[in-house]
Order: sequence, then structure tokens, then C-alpha cells
Amino acid sequence: MARPRIRGKGRGRKGRSPQDRMRKAFARRQRARRWLTWRYVLAAVLLVGAVGFGVYAVYFSAWLRADGVQVVGNAQLSEKQVLATADVPLGGPLATVDLHAIELRLKALATVKSVDVSRTWPHDVRIEIVERTPVAILDRGDRLTNLDASGVAFGTLDKAPAGLPRVKVGPGATGDALAEGAAVVVALDPGVTELVEYVEVRTVDEIDLHLRDGRLVRWGSAEQSEDKAAVLLELLNVEAEIYDVSVPGAPTTR
Repeated sequence: MARPRIRGKGRGRKGRSPQDRMRKAFARRQRARRWLTWRYVLAAVLLVGAVGFGVYAVYFSAWLRADGVQVVGNAQLSEKQVLATADVPLGGPLATVDLHAIELRLKALATVKSVDVSRTWPHDVRIEIVERTPVAILDRGDRLTNLDASGVAFGTLDKAPAGLPRVKVGPGATGDALAEGAAVVVALDPGVTELVEYVEVRTVDEIDLHLRDGRLVRWGSAEQSEDKAAVLLELLNVEAEIYDVSVPGAPTTR
């Protein structure tokens, strides 16, 4: 009769010795650590490869090179003038185009009030211009230029366009004369603006309005121009040759 087999104490899962179980657990932890290490290495390699590919694509490949320029917002300046001044380098990586340098070159144009230069991926540089708006014509005697609301002269004109008064500056006026003259023009009611032939700025405290029909308005300085403009609008209903609104609270005529 065959004897039944008897398993020893150290054999089988339940019968393993504590030392065997510790060795097995240690081996499993070692394998887990090695796999975790390789995962980190693999992730690092993939990250370095992705960064390297991105650097190549942006800075060295032809995929993202600067090929064109978009110009928007220009009305007084031609696109040819803008492009010539901007001098955008084409053919190289779009990422290396110096946008700030382009902005500085364009801001040197008196007609440009503000400018924003940006990248339009994948191939273009975008130039968005805000031009100055003329409120008057600066008459220097030998040439005509536009004058904006802040007193900046810009552009050159062959003749004065209709609808804008002229501003003439006397030899005794300071550097603020253009700003003072522009402030007066901006304050005028549109109906009064149509009557003005030119604004004469002899000094910053002596500003006169010469009307198209020969009448004269003594304005004084540019201070309280809004009050003076409101008083003048009513005062012009009175027949006179000279209107003095230099003190808006006590206007006079004669």
C-alpha cells in the first residue's frame, strides 16, 4: 500500500519560511524600483526629444519662418511707407524677429500715434497702426501740416483741406503754442469751427480767432476753453466786430 506524500513545513505558499517571504518581497520591491526608474528615464528622454524638436521647428526649420507682413489701420500712410520704415527681416525664423525694434522705427513717424507689432503664426508679422487724427492745419507760411488734438504736427499738405481751421503761431510763442492752439480748436462748437478762418497764437496767453467774415474773437489763453466756447456760441448772435471771451464770466463786444 502506497504511503501518502507529506509536504514539508518549508514548502508551499503557506508553508514558506519568513526568510523566503522576505526575500520574495524584497525582490518584488527591487523590480518595482527599477521599473519606476526606467519610467522616469523614458519620460525624460521623451521630454528632451520634444523640446529639441520644438526648438528645431521654431528656430531652425523653414516651417515657421517669417514670410509676410500684414499692415492694418493705416489710412494717411501708404502700405509702402509703413513697410519701408518697419524694415521687417523676412526669410528667417519668425520667433527671432525683433518686434520691439520694429515698433520703435514706426513710432518715429509723426503720423503714427501708437503701433502694435505681433507675430501671426505660422509665417506673418502683423503691424497694427493707430494714426493721429487732424483737428486743424498748422500754417507755417511756407508749408502746411496736420495738427492733432495734443498739438503734434505731422504730415505735409499741398493745400488746406476743407472743414479744418488753420493755426498760425507767432514768433513770440513758446513750445506749448501748438498744444494751446489745438486745445482751443477742440473746444469749439462745430458750428463755430466752420466760421473760423484761422487761429492765431501770438503767445500762450494771447490767442485770437479770425472768422471768415472778418470778425475777431479775443480768446486769451487756452484755459477754460470749454466755458469760452459755450459763451462765444451765444455771443455770436450779437452784431459786433470784436468779441472778447478771455474772461468767460464777463464777455464783451464792440
